[in-house]
Amino acid sequence: MIRRTLCTLALATALMGQAPPPPAATPQPERKPPPGYQDPYAGKKRLLIIADLSTGNQSAHMAVSHAVAVIEQLGRQSGAYVAFIRTDTDWITKGETWGKGNYAKGGRSQARGKNLDYFDAVLFYTNGETNMTAEQKQDLLDYIAKDGKGFIGVHTATATAYGWPEYGEMLGGVFDNHPWMIAEAKVIVERPDFPAMKGWKTGMVFRDEHYQMRPAPYSRDKVDVLARLDPASVDLKAPMVHRTDADFPVAWIKSYGAGRVFYTGLGHTDAAWDDPRVRTMTLEAIKWAIGGGQAPRPHPLPRGN
Repeated sequence: MIRRTLCTLALATALMGQAPPPPAATPQPERKPPPGYQDPYAGKKRLLIIADLSTGNQSAHMAVSHAVAVIEQLGRQSGAYVAFIRTDTDWITKGETWGKGNYAKGGRSQARGKNLDYFDAVLFYTNGETNMTAEQKQDLLDYIAKDGKGFIGVHTATATAYGWPEYGEMLGGVFDNHPWMIAEAKVIVERPDFPAMKGWKTGMVFRDEHYQMRPAPYSRDKVDVLARLDPASVDLKAPMVHRTDADFPVAWIKSYGAGRVFYTGLGHTDAAWDDPRVRTMTLEAIKWAIGGGQAPRPHPLPRGN
């Protein structure tokens, strides 16, 4: 009994100089937006449009404003998606995004911005090398290949990021030039069964700035060409014609890991975006990139049609 009392006194003496243990942490309630500020797009398919020409040609692609306005309206009118238009690449990231201004306390926005995790697909109408960091570039590739999301490239998307070869591999091609400038050409439809092609028929004439792809990475082993130019309708002896196979794709789809990629070289002019064929093609392509459907079927260049 005496020994137990002495042990108790010794333990009490040893603990007298120590601070009491901290109280258990109180769980913090989840911060919810005030009434009326909940996400109005919850449950909807969401498309991030990047219309950034800041590192590319500043005067040649004036139709980008009309293009992204049309694409935004196609989504709202159809109910297929809600579009968010950005003229920078800040949201191409898996990290946090914040405002850069000093309009809030502490010189920083008090609310986070969006990032790739918020979107079902990304659309590029871009030009030049872009301002994306190496981390942003990898985030975009992982978003498509690993997360299984969609990517849509329009017109100058192939004239983007020449110094980033993985981007060209993902997209399926890199711009060489437009040998015929803005001109009329006939279109040959190779995949009439694909929804994006339902407004097109072989032999139709379309006026636009028709593109030519570099020999690589464009390959019919990797991309499923939906439509191409009829080589008989363009001057194959024009000075800037470099391809010897007369293969000038107008639109294609492809897989990239678990993701889906669509590209069209059309869309240089305002008139192109007023054409029902381009509007239908774009809407159906975005719906496919977001929701899936027919799998790409790469095939060789058809001959004789």
